[in-house]
Amino acid sequence: MILAIDVYYFENKAKSVGLIFNDWNDDQAKETVFTYVENVEEYESGAFYKRELPCILQLLEKIDLTTIQIIIIDGYVYLNDDKKLGMGGYLYESLEHQIPIIGVAKHPFHNNKKNIREVYRGESKNPLYVSAVGIDIIEAAEQIQHMSGTFRVPKLLKLLDQETKAL
Repeated sequence: MILAIDVYYFENKAKSVGLIFNDWNDDQAKETVFTYVENVEEYESGAFYKRELPCILQLLEKIDLTTIQIIIIDGYVYLNDDKKLGMGGYLYESLEHQIPIIGVAKHPFHNNKKNIREVYRGESKNPLYVSAVGIDIIEAAEQIQHMSGTFRVPKLLKLLDQETKAL
């Protein structure tokens, strides 16, 4: 199964949501899991993982990870061409390299061309920026390219974003 994760921050809290689905072309989640975290860390430029990783790890405690083949996160695996770890990289390290991670970002990050693939979906002139670890980057980009939906953001990732922001 595939797990897509997103975190939404409000006040000093966070809501983490995971959508679990079977196939890349599914248009509905098999299961939705969520957690709320109180007193989250303040945002620190260049160290976003310090804020987000604890929220994601708490969410993962509610999921049987032995059934998960891959995790998709909203963000980057690597932040630059020198492979400085982003959220996805830190998550991969935390999971002891057991589950591949695909990062899907909506905005480019400076000095990050080697470790991403731009994916154009639908009729959008703006790409998604896909990065990956534990899975070939080309395969990761192709999977995101072929996910269900006709718009820039795949249907399940759009649903995940909406569910995360629904308080």
